[in-house]
Amino acid sequence: MKVLVADDDPISVLYLQDVLSEWGYEVVVAADGLTAEAILREEDGPLLAVLDWMMPGLDGIDVCHNIRQAGMERYVYMIMLTSRTETEFIVAAMNAGADDYIAKPFIAEEMRVRVRAGRRIVDLEQELRRQATRDALTGIFNRGAILDVLQKEIARHARTPNFLSVIFADLDHFKGINDTYGHLAGDEVLREATRRMDSMLRNYDSFGRYGGEELLAVLPNCDPEGALAVAERMRSAMADTAVHTPYGDIAVTVSIGIASVNTADKADMTALLHRADGALYAAKLLGRNCVTAAP
Repeated sequence: MKVLVADDDPISVLYLQDVLSEWGYEVVVAADGLTAEAILREEDGPLLAVLDWMMPGLDGIDVCHNIRQAGMERYVYMIMLTSRTETEFIVAAMNAGADDYIAKPFIAEEMRVRVRAGRRIVDLEQELRRQATRDALTGIFNRGAILDVLQKEIARHARTPNFLSVIFADLDHFKGINDTYGHLAGDEVLREATRRMDSMLRNYDSFGRYGGEELLAVLPNCDPEGALAVAERMRSAMADTAVHTPYGDIAVTVSIGIASVNTADKADMTALLHRADGALYAAKLLGRNCVTAAP
């Protein structure tokens, strides 16, 4: 796990780097408050931070306040490092958003247990976030999370127009699988189907369970031809090989509809999903196990 060390004292920084690295952390360093805040605001920025109270640019207490006010999705656990141990300073740090504090000069073992406590809290927060956004059966995004991803991509499209595509996929005759093999077999099929189709996506695409056996993929910076190619790979991944389950091998196919908005169009989530759903319905009418694109 990455830890930000923000301190303008090079000796203090070197010592913190040494002990934190020895404890297995990846250390990121900032020599002033402005740099520290910028690093923490990065999408993959550290989730743990040790901030000196007094720094050039911004004090540690200002960094804490700004990070909390930023409304970031991920939680950053911040430890204030200060030579001031009076109650009023501790209260001010906590009110600004610090989670803990440690007095200078610090004892290494005390720093270790305080950072470890912070890591436990960060790990717990991440697990709770994962549970809140993931479908319990398949592990992919749940409906709320995948729609949130789509809404953010639409907002990004409005700022920097690029192609945006969505893929609606529906497992064919899924009710028949449940009726014939049982719901436990149906669960196995749905898990394997999401695994196969997810593996066909790029690492910056998103995939979620829209409802029942309906699945939704969001493909930023992907034109209709690219979306069609991805959708065809997803369809083939299901049709080419039966799903092996404890209840027998089950042949499974998928129908897919795709819709895209180009660089000149204004994206609207409801309209885009409606077009993709219409394309999916057309695929069903064509006999299933095929891909169709919305006009």
